[in-house]
Amino acid sequence: MQLHFAHHVGERDTCRFMEHAYEPLPYLLLRGQSDEFFPQRIENILHILWILAHKGTNFLNFTGFIAIEVKNWFMAKGTGNTENVFNSVSSDIRAGHFAPVYLLMGEEQYYIDKIYGMLMDNVLTETEEDFNLTVFYGADVTGADIANAASRYPMMAERQLVAVREAQSVKKLDDLLSYVASPLDTTVLVLCYMGKSMDKRTSLYKEILKKGVVLESQPVREYELPRWISSYFSSEGFSIQPPAAALLAEYSGAELSKIAVEGDKIIKSLEEGRKEIRVEDIEQNVGITRQFSVFELTKALSYRDSAKAFHIAAYLGNSPNFALPAAVNALFLHFYRILKYEALLKRNPQASAQDRAREIGINPYFLQEYDIAAKSFPVRKCMAAIAEIEEYDYKSKGGDAGEASSGELLMELVSRLLAI
Repeated sequence: MQLHFAHHVGERDTCRFMEHAYEPLPYLLLRGQSDEFFPQRIENILHILWILAHKGTNFLNFTGFIAIEVKNWFMAKGTGNTENVFNSVSSDIRAGHFAPVYLLMGEEQYYIDKIYGMLMDNVLTETEEDFNLTVFYGADVTGADIANAASRYPMMAERQLVAVREAQSVKKLDDLLSYVASPLDTTVLVLCYMGKSMDKRTSLYKEILKKGVVLESQPVREYELPRWISSYFSSEGFSIQPPAAALLAEYSGAELSKIAVEGDKIIKSLEEGRKEIRVEDIEQNVGITRQFSVFELTKALSYRDSAKAFHIAAYLGNSPNFALPAAVNALFLHFYRILKYEALLKRNPQASAQDRAREIGINPYFLQEYDIAAKSFPVRKCMAAIAEIEEYDYKSKGGDAGEASSGELLMELVSRLLAI
């Protein structure tokens, strides 16, 4: 979904839509010419309002539209399909069912490394590897070199494994097309793209899709992280309390490999027989305190606990590793969820707890907070909060921040949110 705007706004327009909720926004708030509209950018939530206002849409229906548009983008870009493909492929590998060609690509390195490691562990035995394992690095070979290696037959083994790391750097990779069109059953060929994907319009990609397995490893969105963390621990035979998952997500960010490393460390630290990870386990093993986290800051805002919110903001702002853009993004996601929650309650006041939690992508454990947040920030106040967050998103990326530090900007933002 793309909309192009030629309108240019030099400075942020100071008119606040919440002051005249039923009037259209007089200006677009996106800076620059011919900007593209993408719902994942905070300022574009306001564009949706502008568009709807000019269509005469009732203000009370804005939240439903916003929820649909942003959810559609997240669903299109999320990792749901990546996980499904990963689970299917890993099951086949463990069962000894190998495809002739694997294309592992995408921005998220975690899934690529996991499948690559599983193939290394399962295709050959240690004794078979001496004569039947070939590992190339893309910059050192051509497509013809790979095709020649893959066309050989295994020695004293059922199959051979040919792996190409950083395959995006292979010269004349299209020379591999004739081999992929008719691959040997005795060769397992693995192409690993690092940090990018193969052009899906190419004949080579289309042929691999027909003859082998393609895993496009997409990054996990921040709102998905707690669920992903719970799923990760579940796959290891453990459970994790929702607040603990949220805290680990905040500490690790969207680095799945980092989460896996920290998760392994946490599991090893548990006393024998305990299968549940708690908040204190996260605090003790990864060096983050729940009391002073963005997770607790959003909760303090939901409850309009000014003293606690300022205390947490001051602590975060003075932390050596504090990143304002990440904090602003977390605040946006929080208020976006509140907005979705209010839209759901308007559409279906009798929605079950499970439906409400599923709609906004949280564990039912946190529903009480969102009930409070919806009362603290009803629709117009919630949109006012998003407008404030948009401004500080701009400032956090170098715009109109003046001499203020990141910590001072966070304190300003918290003050303005509480004043709404």
